[in-house]
Amino acid sequence: MSTRLTVATAHPYDVVIGNGVQDELRGLIGNGSGVMRVAIIHAPSMADHARRLRKPLVADHLEVHLVEVPDSEQAKTADVLTFCWTVLGSAGFTRSDVIVGLGGGATTDLAGFVAASWLRGVRFVNVPTTVLGMVDAAVGGKTGINTAEGKNLVGAFHEPVGVLCDLDVLASLPPAELRSGLAEVVKCGFIADPSILDLVEAAPDAIADPRSPIVAELITKGIAVKARTVAGDLHETGADGSIGREALNYGHTFGHAVERFEHYRVRHGEAISIGMVYVAEIAHRLGHIEKDLLDRHRSVLGLVGLPMTYRPGIWEALATTMRLDKKTRGDQLRFVVLDGLAQPVILAGPDESVLVDAYRAISS
Repeated sequence: MSTRLTVATAHPYDVVIGNGVQDELRGLIGNGSGVMRVAIIHAPSMADHARRLRKPLVADHLEVHLVEVPDSEQAKTADVLTFCWTVLGSAGFTRSDVIVGLGGGATTDLAGFVAASWLRGVRFVNVPTTVLGMVDAAVGGKTGINTAEGKNLVGAFHEPVGVLCDLDVLASLPPAELRSGLAEVVKCGFIADPSILDLVEAAPDAIADPRSPIVAELITKGIAVKARTVAGDLHETGADGSIGREALNYGHTFGHAVERFEHYRVRHGEAISIGMVYVAEIAHRLGHIEKDLLDRHRSVLGLVGLPMTYRPGIWEALATTMRLDKKTRGDQLRFVVLDGLAQPVILAGPDESVLVDAYRAISS
């Protein structure tokens, strides 16, 4: 059984979700003219999986190249990007060829940017292998790499032609990685679909098992939120006057600063969990949300097993990093906050005393 969700942007594509669906990859790749080349960009831990994906493609007369890149955020550098370009150039990749990003969110971010930048844009398919990759990075067309100054500061909007989420790969996912990915699912619950929060609260034991049907349902709901959101505002412009795609950045301004300060040794979902509690503290202090919704952040994230506090004494370093965030305009910090459950809004230029007070609340 599989679920197929359509991301209804100007160039619609399908997200296939289910167990044992890797045979769907060939259909998502589509057809090209002449000799068709496929580059599967993967981390070392995904080498066996990459070879399994390669076999049926070769049998179908495709020319397949396996491109191994470093694990995690270490892949998202200019040096690794240049390496990938060299491989594509040596293999003679043209605009009729395809990139496949196989792995977690860092790998699919990189693979998408390789595809966006090669010949000014070639097709690519994402095959995420983590919960985080499935519900966040693989869908929506945001691609990019990190720099010494911050995360995802260099990139492009470049949509995939398909996304393949084979839930079987989650069976071997370390518990900490499962929890990290569920942070992005919980985020979708707070900004758009409260039934996600209800599921977590009703079955906290089930969410620890990656083979649980509850986890499959949570992943599907999270992807559906992402698909609806990006379909309405692909380039994060909020053109109709609404918050649009920026809602998906809930918890990310502070969370990205934590990641950067920790040199990415903290998992993305762990940092975003802290970031969500931080902005909930801000929203409560400014009268946007009641205390029970602030408390619900801590209770739901606690059920998942995610962190909600961060180290004290480094406010200035975090504030400096946040000023480089993509949502910042000029010198004005902008945060996504809630104006009630599933009612995200932009908070621009809050008084620094409120920001410092909220930081004290999560670092005490």
